[in-house]
Amino acid sequence: MSSIIPSINIFKKEPTKKLRILFVAAEVAPFIKVGGLGEVMHSLPNALRALGHDARVFLPKYATIDTQKFPLRPEVQGIKSLTDDSDPHDLLVSNVLRYEENGQTIAYFLENMEYYEKRANVYGYVDDTTRWVLLSKGVLEFIKVSKWKPDIIVASDWQTGFVPNLLRTDYKNDPVLSKIKVIFCIHNLQFQGLFDHHFVSEMDYDAGRAPIPAFFDPNILKLNGMRRGIMYADLINTVSPTYAKEILNDEFGEKLDDLLKERRSSLFGILNGIDVESFNPQIDSDIVVKYSVKNLDNRSKNKIALQKRFNLALDKNKFIAGIISRMDAQKGFDLIVEISDALMRNIDFQLIILGTGSNYYRGFFQDLQKKYPDRIGCHFFFDNQLPKLILAGADTILVPSRFEPCGLVQMEAMRYGAIPIVRKTGGLADSVENYIPGQDKGTGFIFENYDRYAFLIAFIRASETFRDKKEWIKLMKRAMSKDFSWKKSAEEYTNLFLRALGLQGK
Repeated sequence: MSSIIPSINIFKKEPTKKLRILFVAAEVAPFIKVGGLGEVMHSLPNALRALGHDARVFLPKYATIDTQKFPLRPEVQGIKSLTDDSDPHDLLVSNVLRYEENGQTIAYFLENMEYYEKRANVYGYVDDTTRWVLLSKGVLEFIKVSKWKPDIIVASDWQTGFVPNLLRTDYKNDPVLSKIKVIFCIHNLQFQGLFDHHFVSEMDYDAGRAPIPAFFDPNILKLNGMRRGIMYADLINTVSPTYAKEILNDEFGEKLDDLLKERRSSLFGILNGIDVESFNPQIDSDIVVKYSVKNLDNRSKNKIALQKRFNLALDKNKFIAGIISRMDAQKGFDLIVEISDALMRNIDFQLIILGTGSNYYRGFFQDLQKKYPDRIGCHFFFDNQLPKLILAGADTILVPSRFEPCGLVQMEAMRYGAIPIVRKTGGLADSVENYIPGQDKGTGFIFENYDRYAFLIAFIRASETFRDKKEWIKLMKRAMSKDFSWKKSAEEYTNLFLRALGLQGK
């Protein structure tokens, strides 16, 4: 990292102190997963446990959690959360359940019928802020009475930004909670509460200093959980070093850059990892033919299977570009739309799109598919297995994001030998090395300016390099050999925790 953001030195040997860490989040795989946050909340605690730490998660008990697959046991009954600080008798009572794996507790669930179990979804309710304040109060009240006490609490994104807020205000004099350090992790600064922070009036603006309103006070819905998490946490972390720098400026700071600048001595960036067991072409049962860097010839069989799946012309030598993404402006879809037709007219390649999101982008690609039916394939619904086949059969994966806090698809693509074309931003810049001809370096194709011409040039570079089969194979082998496992990230998080505890020199 640059001097703007403090660096975290990796230990040469495993630290002797074993830490107790509690992650608080709105979603945690495999119990409940909506997006990338849920996957991180599964993989990172697992990696920390592999290092010998006692890492656990705390989340709501949603109605959709499969209790047959994940049997839950009572842990604490009658967790009381004040709904109105002015009335000590105005309480909301919840329970805490636990889930064990191999005899060890790894997860706690806040059980409340009204706010969690009567809801069909994780997000999307008008009282979501109240639900997350309840979660934040619930975890702190649980810790007060629990035999197990964490050294560190990690709160993630705006939904749990109220944890550091409450810990350092309402609970600041508690003899147990006041000793616990709290880290706030930003997965995406864009989402800050139940509002668009770009259009908040002065009357509705939440500066973060006022006490959290009562549960039934309409002002609770105006709270900015992201701002409050940043203000009150002991340390702040983002999911890539470059994103940690980017959010200090006006372009990426989402109106919180001034606050982040004030706290930059406490701001860090650690790149996420991926599940290298699930994303492993040597053992993946979701692809047609398994392969590795030692037998890349087998990979072409997956390309043929991918072409058959989307009714494209069968040709193992055809250049295939894949898109696996949520379809919105953040992901750079306006750039893709602007150059797609020109690319199809001038370059001989096939394009496969897998994603959900904007109906505008969906309509565009449907129209483009009608124009080039044997060269374009589309799938606009969630599919758990299809992404693996695209990673195993496509030659390149397009990730031209406007901004990208971390991004996982580019790392997953490299794991399968699909070379990413990415914009130099956030985690894309930290995980992909630009290919330079003749130097035996690089794992992908990077463009810097967010415009269609820069993206177009990067695509042409990739398609032309693909024609040199020997060079392309070397490029694939370098990409597939990169280590994106969670072990490295978990070691960096360990150092961050020790820094928060004052056990590592600053």
